[in-house]
Amino acid sequence: MIHVLVATASLQKMGNPEEQPLKDKGKPKKKSFREKLANIRRNITVEPVLACYVVPGVLSRLATQNLNLDKACRVNMAYGDVVCDALIAREGNKHLKEELAIQELIAAMETWKNVLLTAIPSILILFLGAWSDRTGKRKICILLPIIGDLIVCLSNMLNAYFFYELPVQVMMFFEALFPAITGGWITTYMGVFAYISDVSSEESRTFRVGIANLCLTAGGPIGSVLSGFLLKFTGYYGVFTISSLLYLFSILYGFIYIKDPERPMTKKPSQNESSSARGFLKSFFDIKHVKDTLTVAFKNGPNKRRTKSILILASIAFIYGPAHGEYTIRYLFTRYRFNWDALKYSFYSTFYICIHALGALISISVFSHRLKWDDSVLGLISNVSKVMGALSTGLARNSMEMYLAVAIEMFNATSFTALRSISSKLVTSDELGKMTSFFNLMEVVTAMIFGPAYSWIYMFTLQIDAGIVYYVSTVLTVPPFCIFVWFFIQNRKDKRKSLDEKCSNPGVEAIKQEEPLRSSIDLEHEMVVLE
Repeated sequence: MIHVLVATASLQKMGNPEEQPLKDKGKPKKKSFREKLANIRRNITVEPVLACYVVPGVLSRLATQNLNLDKACRVNMAYGDVVCDALIAREGNKHLKEELAIQELIAAMETWKNVLLTAIPSILILFLGAWSDRTGKRKICILLPIIGDLIVCLSNMLNAYFFYELPVQVMMFFEALFPAITGGWITTYMGVFAYISDVSSEESRTFRVGIANLCLTAGGPIGSVLSGFLLKFTGYYGVFTISSLLYLFSILYGFIYIKDPERPMTKKPSQNESSSARGFLKSFFDIKHVKDTLTVAFKNGPNKRRTKSILILASIAFIYGPAHGEYTIRYLFTRYRFNWDALKYSFYSTFYICIHALGALISISVFSHRLKWDDSVLGLISNVSKVMGALSTGLARNSMEMYLAVAIEMFNATSFTALRSISSKLVTSDELGKMTSFFNLMEVVTAMIFGPAYSWIYMFTLQIDAGIVYYVSTVLTVPPFCIFVWFFIQNRKDKRKSLDEKCSNPGVEAIKQEEPLRSSIDLEHEMVVLE
């Protein structure tokens, strides 16, 4: 009873929650426009690097795909200029037989290309993540994959110059090799978000991560909408040159302005370990840290932690796998079924990214923030949207139906947000980084399996029905739907149990609520941004 009175007195002393910050801290000093600009400038670190990494990646992808098809037609299949010019320009349906043969060749090579592109980074990330945590070296993890993509652009320019001397197999091999040995996108993303966590406070971290995600999301439509125009008016050399310059700017900016955060030395390394190559390799390839990362998802814990972690991993496989597989064959699918050229596909790709971003925004701002729906409900909505969208895409027979399928599937991207949110509530703060690394690794392994699998399915079912791959996605979405139903049921049980505990111990609950209330009041002016 005494504790309840103390807690009540504390809350009364705080007064009106809207007025308390003014009483405690006084009215904040109004900043001038120049001071606001200076504050923004101080907080800009990795965002330009991300923007100049995503835009050229999307920009050059369409040109790379077209160059692969062009080489396969003229060099490997030797169909001649008349046939190949008509195929690249998508002039009617006169050469469907040749288009089919070329797509089967490209799909077969995409199989081993995806294995190479994902197998090596999935091994490297096990060591890079732990090594970066121990040494605090984030810059190299951010910039090294960008260097690999720059080399790919230069390699593609050489393949365009020596067009008839180098077959398409050579181009696709180096297209996968250089990003693979430099870590790929997973290493850049790991470095970026680890760096943001190092340099930001807990209050500003959510906002900083949101800005970084915005750069990743906004860069896609920008690169996509420009790719078709630039490819048509500047050709392969123009697209690859512009992409190379953007990559180069990203590397130089990151090298100059990104500084590895200073951290206290908990253990002074020996001279041999810090200076010799053998000591570095021994420190880098430390199996103990890899073991800790791989076992974090399988630890026992309260509220069925191990079961929930395993189900989340399964959901990642069944959700991210089909998404990556469809991305691998989508351009080939639209060329074959709708006779689209690169410009039409760039418009579709831009529309696709924008609609999915809008769906994610609605889910987070309305369903989650305003209506307070559970993460599992967001996942269920996403899965239903995916099933309907995949069926609509597979059954689409014209361009309008293809665009309509995108609108039906607009909430699909919410699954990843729901899974990240659920997983973050399973582990302690000192295990969150390991869990995130393990889930990123799961995405890479899933891409390594589903990319070749979808290329293989598309290759063997193309003459039957090009939309079969989307029917496969529909079937594969059923398991995560059932998993989200299980999470929804478990969450209802946990809420009922928590409510029973509150009713049996009201005094303890009153004391527990005092500090969260004060924290929410202090941050009230930032709650819209943070949430």
